[in-house]
Amino acid sequence: MKAVLLDAEDRYRVAELDAPTPGPGQVAIKVAYAGIQWGDIMVRDGHFPVPRPFVPGFEASGYVIAVGEGVDPGRVGTPVTALTTAGAYAEVVLAPAVLSMDVGDLPLRTAAGLGWGAPTAYDLINTTARVRPGESVLIHAAAGSVGTLAAQFARLAGAGRIVGVAGSPARAEYAARFGYDCIVLREDFPAGLDGERFDVILDPVGGATRRAALEQLTAHGRLAVFGNLATFESVPADTGDLLMNGRSLLTYNSNLLGRTHPERLADSARRALALVADGSVRVDVTAEYGLADLATAVQRLAEGATHGKSVLRIA
Repeated sequence: MKAVLLDAEDRYRVAELDAPTPGPGQVAIKVAYAGIQWGDIMVRDGHFPVPRPFVPGFEASGYVIAVGEGVDPGRVGTPVTALTTAGAYAEVVLAPAVLSMDVGDLPLRTAAGLGWGAPTAYDLINTTARVRPGESVLIHAAAGSVGTLAAQFARLAGAGRIVGVAGSPARAEYAARFGYDCIVLREDFPAGLDGERFDVILDPVGGATRRAALEQLTAHGRLAVFGNLATFESVPADTGDLLMNGRSLLTYNSNLLGRTHPERLADSARRALALVADGSVRVDVTAEYGLADLATAVQRLAEGATHGKSVLRIA
C-alpha cells in the first residue's frame, strides 16, 4: 500500500508498505480521506516524540475491509469515520472498533472533516463547560475546525451570546458564517471586548491569552482549556481567588479520553455526527490535498493560513 512516512529529518515522503492486519478490537479501513489536524504539527515538531520513520495521521474515513478478534464481522463494508493513534495517511489504517463510527449516507469527505475536532467541540460545550441557556461564550481560534463547530454546538445548547477571537480579518470574516454574534481580532484582544465578561471561555492558546481569560470570567464562569497553540509556558491559577469568585478552570484532553474511556469519546463523536447528518451542524472542508502535498498542508496549518478543515485525499 501507499503511505506517507515522517522520517528522522522531519520530512514527509510517500513509500510502499505492507498493509496492516487488525488485531483484537480493531478494524482495518480502506481510507478515502484523512483529516489534517494540529496533532500533525505537534508530532512533526517533536512535541509528541515517536519513533521514526512513522506513518502519521490521526483521523480517517473510508470502508471497513477487515476486523480483528472480538469485532462483529458484519462491519466489513461499512462506511466509517475513525479516530486513530497513527497511520491514517495511508491506503489502509487500523483503528479501534469502538472509535470507528458508522456514517451512513454522509459523504466520506465530510466524514473525514469531523475527526477529533467534532467530539472535542461537542464535549467542550456540553460535558466540560456545560453551557446553559442564555449564557455567554467566548471562543478562541474561532475560525478553526474546533472553533467553528463549538460555536454551532453552543448555539444549539442555547447560548445567549457567542463571541469569537480570530487571527486576521479574513479569518474573522470566515468565522462569522458559523453563528458568532461578534468577532474580535487577536491583535485587539482583550481591549476590543470593552470589559465584557463571559460565563464560558474556550482556550486552546495558552500563555497571556489564558491569563486574560481567567480575568474575563463572570462569577461562576468556566474556563475550558484544551490546548497550547501559542506556548507551553505555565499559567498559574490562584485556587483561593477562583473559589472566592466561583470561577472554575477546567481541562479537556481528547487523546487521553480516547485511551482511558474510549466509549465516552465515541458517544460524543456519534452525537456530533448525528447533528451533522441531520443538517443541524455544518462541517466545512475548505482544502483538499494529495498524498505528496502533506508537507505543504501541515505547514499551512502551522502558519495559520487555513481555516475550517483540511483533508488529505487517499483513494
